[in-house]
Amino acid sequence: MHRNGVKPSQVSYKRVLGVLAALPLSFNPALALAFLTLFFVIGSPHNAQSQSSMIPANARPQIYGNGWECNRGYRREGNACLVLIVPESAYATNRNYGKGWECLHGFHEVNDATCLEVTVPDGGYLDPSGEGWSCLRGYMKVDDICLEIDLPPNAYLAYRGYGPAWLCDRGYEVEGDTCVAIAIPENAFLNEARYGQPWTCQRGYFEHDDTCEAVVVPENAHFNDASYGPGWRCNRGFTASDDGCQAIELPDNAHLDRSGNRWECHRNFQRSRGRCVQNK
Repeated sequence: MHRNGVKPSQVSYKRVLGVLAALPLSFNPALALAFLTLFFVIGSPHNAQSQSSMIPANARPQIYGNGWECNRGYRREGNACLVLIVPESAYATNRNYGKGWECLHGFHEVNDATCLEVTVPDGGYLDPSGEGWSCLRGYMKVDDICLEIDLPPNAYLAYRGYGPAWLCDRGYEVEGDTCVAIAIPENAFLNEARYGQPWTCQRGYFEHDDTCEAVVVPENAHFNDASYGPGWRCNRGFTASDDGCQAIELPDNAHLDRSGNRWECHRNFQRSRGRCVQNK
């Protein structure tokens, strides 16, 4: 039954061309071309009815382009739109891709078919994603439960999500499942190193066999803060020897180098057997 009981007429292309030919010469050709283009693009009412008859039940024409898409609550299967089956504790996504549904917050998907509630153990909490759980601070995940962390004396909970669950207080170090006091030798202090020796000798002392021995500065030398060597350095014009620092004897045509503890030849001279000989 057509609206208002009026049956749409079948407009032929010959009739359209006849109407255009009958237009006065003063008629705008551009408007005529636009009219003709619009007719061929849209087609006659008969063509529109034939296109509508190709859309299956529970579907609608696409907003953009040609073709059709299923109504909300239906999924395309071949050339038909079937009812979307949403499992319990899930909701329809109303998207044309994917499975068409997602589990509610607090549920997780199983085998692309059902939604099971996330079971949060004691000492745990539901993740923001709503699909899993994590342990509270002070607990650690072991299989499907959260075990409370047993802190030994002189220890504190670690803030990292990996590695050990606890760390020792300053001045203590891990020994098995406990924290024992660090043995600091005389004339030493605790350092901030996370590995290696936990203490450092004070200024004027150097490490030797887990102790701190005083640096003995020989004559014509001064204390040196370098982490290597004997802890002292010869003054300028002196060089280190077994007995301490001995004066440097400069040969002819030589001078002290930048270190002040060695010598080198002037330009145009080269070193040879402890002397400086002129280049030839």
